[in-house]
Amino acid sequence: MSIPTLFACEDPGQWRRVYEKYWEVVEAKSALKGKKSGKLLPLEKWYQEELPTLIASRSDKYVTLSELVKLMEWKLTRGKFRPRLQQMVASNGEATVEECSRRAFGLLPDVRAAITQLSALKAVGPATASAVLAAGSPEQAAFMSDEGVGSIPGLTPIQYTAKHYDLYLSRMVERTEKLNKVDGEQDWTPHRTELCLWAWAVARQLQLPLFEDEADVDGGERESLESEADKRPAKKRKTK
Repeated sequence: MSIPTLFACEDPGQWRRVYEKYWEVVEAKSALKGKKSGKLLPLEKWYQEELPTLIASRSDKYVTLSELVKLMEWKLTRGKFRPRLQQMVASNGEATVEECSRRAFGLLPDVRAAITQLSALKAVGPATASAVLAAGSPEQAAFMSDEGVGSIPGLTPIQYTAKHYDLYLSRMVERTEKLNKVDGEQDWTPHRTELCLWAWAVARQLQLPLFEDEADVDGGERESLESEADKRPAKKRKTK
């Protein structure tokens, strides 16, 4: 049997079903034992709902130092926790963060230039920069999550560089455009596409039965999340 991969799926209905279960996956991951996991749900709601509203309310889009610090906490809680990054990002100056992020949003739609601008801040690399841009301009940027990048053929091993983000975003934009061409609602963005890839990957990792009744999106036979392929240990990836 082939291993189901959502990225290759061209059925918008399948993507929408995954998107509709996004928060169920977040809640399941947040319910795991451990101090870090318990913080995920409130941080996720803040990043997905509150932060975009705050950024959009400003005449010129930007993020504050406190927002950048909290965004870093969200990113590290969602993925690999690295406390030193949390400390380093907090050492940025308030005025510096606001001016740098204002310039970055002003450079859009040149995402590569915006990523470079944000990467001038301490502890901010392409992945963190992409999270800032995705929060403020979800129609142009997608967060560079391990799950998102790892779901796209040809992009592993993951490299946390601006060049690798370019490759990732170009594939995400391509998939998003194809979904909008066949989906009557035409509300897909690179950010939403990443949410689906993350939910699909995490559900499989946690062996959640949320998608086990869905057809194999590669067109093969149906298979449950407890297949032998899922039981194989995942290779370790370098962290951001």
